[in-house]
Amino acid sequence: MKINEIADILEGTFLTGAEFGEKEVFSACGSDMMSDVLAYVKDQAVLLTGLCNPQVVRTAEMMDMVCIVFIRGKKPPKEVIDLAEKKGIALISSPRRMFSACGLLYSNGLKPGN
Repeated sequence: MKINEIADILEGTFLTGAEFGEKEVFSACGSDMMSDVLAYVKDQAVLLTGLCNPQVVRTAEMMDMVCIVFIRGKKPPKEVIDLAEKKGIALISSPRRMFSACGLLYSNGLKPGN
């Protein structure tokens, strides 16, 4: 699934990285605990989270994730957006809650990581 499709499905808005919209992602992870994300298998994944701090971008970078979706309409501070731009990670803000966002992506064909 392309990042643009994820933004459309989740009624999301790009905060940065719209130029990466054609990149493919193969799995998704939804968590507010970055320790759980670190245990997650990397493979061009997207991270759904409600956390809005720099550690989210650093974790995504370590796990080779190409996109972070901030749920519940959250928008991270400028320092987080700037860090994502520097690291080449797309950021999307979605009004959806975690449960429905994950469910929508799953029902549209995006698979959980193993």
